[in-house]
Amino acid sequence: MRRRQFIRLVGVAAVWPFAAQAQPKPIAKLGVLLYSNPQMASIRLGLSELGYVEGRNIAIEYRYAQGQVDRLPSLAAELVQLRPNVILAIGGDVAPIAKRFNQTIPLVFVSSADPEQLGLVASLSRPGGNATGVTLLQDALASKRLELLREAAPQISRVAFLWNPDHPDNEQREAQRAAQALGVQLHLVEVRSSDDFESAFRAANNAGIDSLYVVSSRQTVLNIKRIVEFAAQNRLPLAGGWGAWAKEGGLFSYGPDGVNMARRAANYIDRILKGAKPADLPVEQPAKFELIINLKTAKALGLTVPHSLLSRADVLIDS
Repeated sequence: MRRRQFIRLVGVAAVWPFAAQAQPKPIAKLGVLLYSNPQMASIRLGLSELGYVEGRNIAIEYRYAQGQVDRLPSLAAELVQLRPNVILAIGGDVAPIAKRFNQTIPLVFVSSADPEQLGLVASLSRPGGNATGVTLLQDALASKRLELLREAAPQISRVAFLWNPDHPDNEQREAQRAAQALGVQLHLVEVRSSDDFESAFRAANNAGIDSLYVVSSRQTVLNIKRIVEFAAQNRLPLAGGWGAWAKEGGLFSYGPDGVNMARRAANYIDRILKGAKPADLPVEQPAKFELIINLKTAKALGLTVPHSLLSRADVLIDS
């Protein structure tokens, strides 16, 4: 080999590792499927804390159904065609559609419904497929809410259980079990769409109910003001699952911090982008719960909340 060629080859070999290091890292692609207005603030914050910056090391493609369920399938198909590294679906009514159109791309979900009953995972501990994420469900919450309602309003005996049967969870079963133990009657009141509320309210009144237990789902949360107004007009202590129920005027709420739980989804996205498989990542359930009591509502209802309950509250609303 000639001396000049040898020097050229040695030079290339010496420069190559540095040139390789200088190559920009590929930008991760995240596809997001949403039902209505963006609910991404907490997740974007979580991604930011993990070092992700849009336009620098992650690109996010959003698809909003604008509250129209029939748009979700086509939007899910669009996201799959983009071949992102991960798809994020927010909502128990959204995630199954994302799953239906995608059996290979990793799917991270945030759901208030049961991922097993939705068919998203084989089990919470061993998802076994391409999907994993966060659920706001914890079976013990139903009985605990009913116990708290009885403690806050000892005189109640006929509780209206307002729920959407199309929202898969175990809350009705667990609440029924707790009602029997507490010696109260549980009256099931169904709402599947926004058009069902007026008839549901009439059915509740006709049953002679004296309190209201609301199961959080897309339908009930979208109609939260109507439900709280019904409870106020009929002087019904209202127990809800997330903080919004107490903040909007219900007597109390007991459940996970939904914003924080959604933020946890960022960890799943990060771990999958770093090589983890959804099948190996157990679905996260809430471990911390907030009790928020609205003292203004209690006063309007003529209730004196016992000190034993007030002392356990995380937040007291008095104005």
